[in-house]
Amino acid sequence: MLSDKLLQDPNETNQKGLGGFERYLTLWVALCIVIGVAIGQLFPAFPEMLSRFEYSQVSIPVAILIWLMIYPMMVQIDFSSIVSAGKQRKAIGLASVVNWLIKPFTMFFFAWFFLRIVFAPWIPEALATEYIAGAILLGAAPCTAMVFVWSYLTKGDPAYTLVQVAIDDLVLLFLYAPIVMFLLGLSDILVPYDTIILSVVLYILIPLVAGYFSRKYLINTKGIEWFEGVFLKKLGGLTIFGLLLTLIILFSFQGEVILGNPLHIVLIAVPLIIQTFFVFMLSYNTGRALKLNHRVAGPAALISSSNFFELAVAAAISLFGLTSGAALATVVGVLVEVPVMLMLVRIVNRTKHWFPNKETVTR
Repeated sequence: MLSDKLLQDPNETNQKGLGGFERYLTLWVALCIVIGVAIGQLFPAFPEMLSRFEYSQVSIPVAILIWLMIYPMMVQIDFSSIVSAGKQRKAIGLASVVNWLIKPFTMFFFAWFFLRIVFAPWIPEALATEYIAGAILLGAAPCTAMVFVWSYLTKGDPAYTLVQVAIDDLVLLFLYAPIVMFLLGLSDILVPYDTIILSVVLYILIPLVAGYFSRKYLINTKGIEWFEGVFLKKLGGLTIFGLLLTLIILFSFQGEVILGNPLHIVLIAVPLIIQTFFVFMLSYNTGRALKLNHRVAGPAALISSSNFFELAVAAAISLFGLTSGAALATVVGVLVEVPVMLMLVRIVNRTKHWFPNKETVTR
């Protein structure tokens, strides 16, 4: 199974050998981004056709592919373990504090410092302000969809991941607008709540319900051994397939914007990447200090460091317009998110020995 190969100890992996696809996953991600941009430029009718299947600024085709990525993790959840996951107060508290009290403000700082100070000779002040606004929209919303993929690739605790994401979704409904309003200094900001609610339904509720009922049915009819030994192994490539196809579709929409602003895209990417690594290391090392189990500390750090870029892009377009600098900044967020998160996944997998070996619930 692809995910199993990615999650093996590095020394064991080197001994057994990896296929070309698994070994160079980051390269395939970059290739899919290039393919997506090329499709958007050479066959503009393709993204135009897909854009018709959109509701509340959420792309239904992309939502379906994200569902394919999330389902393999949801189907593994033993729902009796959710109660235990909810008792992991240290992990939930850590991720929640980082997500809502630290991350939005460090994103603002890094974006302001680089885009207004360091890169001032290359970016006009007014445009830099728009880029900062886009960065704020990214930093104020923790990831609620793709993080299931990152957790899956690190053998993270699926029950904890679900509980943490559910808490973040609930908080998101109430705090996203006030945080963004404060950091942007605006009083009339409109947050697309229909986008948030639809995303919760598509990225959490539907795959969760499907995972619950299919797990129950298959175990009752085929047995737990067949479920774990046959069915789950056949799902191994589904997550990666969905990820790569999602990237092709996403970037078929964004090709013109990316090609039209190559220098600014690089400059915007710098604070976004630094912010991601900073938040990850802060959360991951704090989890280590708190003696969290690796299967919980990894997802907690990955949730904290990733962004709800679907919401950020939708909000930027709603507030500032499709051709605005804010919208461009959120697109750059999409561009750097997957390669950077794959690097963090690799770090999590290579540092398992930093954490306790016990699999008991951390209270």
